[in-house]
Order: sequence, then C-alpha cells, then structure tokens
Amino acid sequence: MLSRSCRSAVSAVRGCLRYNSTSAAPAVASADSATPVRIPIPQLTEPEYAARVVDGRSLRPPYQLPKTHGIPVATLHFRSYHPRLLDLFIHFAGHAATALGIPVSKPVHLPTQRRLWTVIRGPFVHKKSQENFERRTHKRLIKAWDANPEAVDMLVQYLEKHLGAGVGFRAVKWTRAPVGVGQKTLESVMGQLRLDQQVRAEKVKALGEQIIKEELAAAASPAKEGTVTTKASATESS
Repeated sequence: MLSRSCRSAVSAVRGCLRYNSTSAAPAVASADSATPVRIPIPQLTEPEYAARVVDGRSLRPPYQLPKTHGIPVATLHFRSYHPRLLDLFIHFAGHAATALGIPVSKPVHLPTQRRLWTVIRGPFVHKKSQENFERRTHKRLIKAWDANPEAVDMLVQYLEKHLGAGVGFRAVKWTRAPVGVGQKTLESVMGQLRLDQQVRAEKVKALGEQIIKEELAAAASPAKEGTVTTKASATESS
C-alpha cells in the first residue's frame, strides 16, 4: 500500500515537472527596466514526446495519434488465458505503435471464449462422481490506420520478437494494389494463353455449322433404317 502511494506521488511530481519545464520559461531581467522578460521555450508535441526516451513513460497510457485518411491497414488480435498479462502486452503494443507513428485504436474487448470439460474421477467405484474443468480465453483487438506497409511490418516483427509469455498474437494486414493493376494482370494472362493468330470468328462459326450437320445426319440415319426394316417385314408377310 505504501509503495503504491509512493509511486503515485512520484508520477505526480514528474508530471508537474514536465508541465513546468514545457510551459514555464525562465525570467530574465532586462537592462532598461526592472520587469523580468520571459524567454519562450518551444513546447514538445505529443508525437515528438512519444518518439523520445522518457523515464516513466510506460506508466502512462499510450498517446492515440489522430487518423489522417481513415484507411485501415491492419488488425492485431491478441488472446490469452490470463487477462492481466494480456492487458500488459496490449499496453506495450500501443506504446510501440505510437513510437512508430501508426494511428491505432483503443483495445476492443472481444467475447470471451469459454470451454468446459467433464471428467470422471475414477473408472470403477467413483464412476458416478465427475469433475468439471473450465478454460476461458480472453481476446482483444487493436485496429491500425493510415500507415506505410513497411511500418506495419516493422511493428508486427517487433511485437512477435518481444511477445509476452502466455499471450497469443495474430496480425491481419491489408495491402493496396497500384493503379492499373487490372490491365497489367490481363496482359500477363493473355500472354500466357496459346492463341493462334489464324483463328477467326468465321472459322469458329464454320466449325460449329459442320458439327451441327454431322449431328443431324447421325440422328437421321437410325430413322431411315427403321423404315426400311418395316417395309421388308411387310413384304415377307404378304
């Protein structure tokens, strides 16, 4: 209890020092008048502050960069059996995405997957006595927007390299095809096809007419044979 209060006090003092260092400016007395003159100090923006090494920054929530175009580039899925480990790694992933300049959403709590098992205590005397086991899988989701594919790959590789114990991670990335990819695909497919330059619509039409004639002739020949046999049987009977 004492250590937690000390931590909160230290974080509060650091926040005050950071605010005073960025907002306040040293007072310098001018030679003409006795009134002090304040020299403006450039304030750090949140992206610049997130890209720097600051002691105790991991204790604060990650900064949410604003979306520029609203184009989704990836979704990061996390799952674990331990919610504390899961929330800790998601906090780490949010800081990593902010440091790389990738706008990400806040973690979304997905439905918890619950599985139950019923196992008998013993195969003989205690067969009717059964024991139940339960396993809950907690899931979270983070969505990323408006980022370069190389930056997204760097984030995914970094999270996979520093993956927390007992946490599962899966990334779904979207890639945008360049303009004119349909025409290039059509040209590549047409180049692979075996098309003869002599094949024309007239030849195809003539081939179709020939096939129709052959089919009609084959269908008419059994009918003629049937009429001939009936005439021959009639003459024999007379």
